[in-house]
Amino acid sequence: MYICLCHGVTDTQIESAIDNGAETLKALSTELKVGSQCGKCCQCTKRVLNKKLLQIAEAQPQVA
Repeated sequence: MYICLCHGVTDTQIESAIDNGAETLKALSTELKVGSQCGKCCQCTKRVLNKKLLQIAEAQPQVA
């Protein structure tokens, strides 16, 4: 699904950038340009970011 129409960025591209180390909206903006033009995609980008980071955190083994 397209998240940023201004730059043609999809949720899959955002998730891939997160897998490659982007952990903040600023990092995603630097890499993919999301939120750098009209800004309407920022909230949706944050939702994708938070969901993906939560999935990554949940997949980590628990340390006792």
